[in-house]
Amino acid sequence: MSPHPPLYTASVPVFRHYLDRVARMAEGAGAALDHPIADSFPARQHFATAAGFALRVACPLAGREVPGLPTALGPRLAVARATLGAMRPDEFAGAEARVIAHCAGFADLEQDGVSFLHLFGMPNFLFHVTMGYASLRAAGLPLGKADFDGFHHYPEGFAF
Repeated sequence: MSPHPPLYTASVPVFRHYLDRVARMAEGAGAALDHPIADSFPARQHFATAAGFALRVACPLAGREVPGLPTALGPRLAVARATLGAMRPDEFAGAEARVIAHCAGFADLEQDGVSFLHLFGMPNFLFHVTMGYASLRAAGLPLGKADFDGFHHYPEGFAF
């Protein structure tokens, strides 16, 4: 069992891992980052939004203000990852009971820390990471599950 508060364990390491995956996918994507797909943002915007969501969620859980982020994707990812890396587990003590007021589109919400992370924050973060990944695939980049999660491995030539 982790000695860290549960909302720290369920947020910061997950956000950091997947923002690292995003940075790796974006690194070699070139023009594919801006390839439009029907009814959705291009990968660049999804990845930028995911970086923003990571801080928009972790900061209130830690009792911190959400910092401003650069607009350029590389620096934005770097600042988000560094900010998350500087968070201490003790900042998340009692986060489950914190009431977090926020907006979801045009809806004004108030959620306790558990609901905020698990029902709003993490699903939205992963939505944008996944849509960015899908956008790069739609643009023709040969990405696989290992590129997305960093864990999977399949033998050369393996077909689903």
